Amino acid sequence: MAQHAENSYYVPHGSKWPIVGSLGMITMLASAANWMNGSATAEWTFWLGMAIIIFMMFGWFGTVIRESESGMYNSQVDGSFRLGMTWFIFSEVMFFAVFFGTLFYVRNLAVPWLGGEGTGASTNEYLWQGYMPVWPTNGPGDIGGEFHTIPAFGVPFINTLILLSSGLTVTLAHHALKKEHRKSLVMWLAATVALGFIFVGLQAAEYHEAYTELGLTLGTGIYGATFFMLTGFHGMHVTLGAIMLTVIMFRSMKGHFKPNHHFAFEAVAWYWHFVDVVWLGLFIFVYAL
Repeated sequence: MAQHAENSYYVPHGSKWPIVGSLGMITMLASAANWMNGSATAEWTFWLGMAIIIFMMFGWFGTVIRESESGMYNSQVDGSFRLGMTWFIFSEVMFFAVFFGTLFYVRNLAVPWLGGEGTGASTNEYLWQGYMPVWPTNGPGDIGGEFHTIPAFGVPFINTLILLSSGLTVTLAHHALKKEHRKSLVMWLAATVALGFIFVGLQAAEYHEAYTELGLTLGTGIYGATFFMLTGFHGMHVTLGAIMLTVIMFRSMKGHFKPNHHFAFEAVAWYWHFVDVVWLGLFIFVYAL
């Protein structure tokens, strides 16, 4: 493939991958809806849609990697990639802002209001006898059941140290790449990947304890719902980030990336630092306070 001059404008060729991805997404969406409504075949078509999306990702990302490594992309393309990743991370910030906003509204506004704050009278009659406007709140015993919260300075604190350490290791990997120290690059990336998956494993163990021993589930009132929505979506992002770091590690082992041309590495590092920052907010506002 021919290299593109810096003063030229890159126009991508026609690609089948967007339509393949759209087909996979609509298959998953329709199947999920039918699955929740009791369809006997929807589970299988859901996983078929998932397989189509995975196939699309391997194919599309592989095409981009081959084009990048062959020198087809110039600084104009690099700038487009950076702008796209910036907007993607911004959309993720807004995604988590909704859940943090929900937590703030429920904890600081809705619960006190239901207890009579600012109204001059308790609204218990709209809920149940004996309602107490305290956080964490549940439902009456015959609905949500009793539960215990997860102590902040246990697994959550350990996971905080793990994620902060992984932010350091991915930064060290970046510095090694810019200095062309390939062995150090791979070593620090491997450490980051290991820390990421350790975090996911510890969170899975935490969820198991919450469900089997603490009585804390998605059904334990608004506290359970907000807890699992926030930590669960974050855990999903950590999993995706660890998978992306694994891909970057294998590419580094194959000799990909140059000190002055490695945006794919930078994009994943940006994403990982974003995941770190979100977790700090979760640790403070969900676990510690």
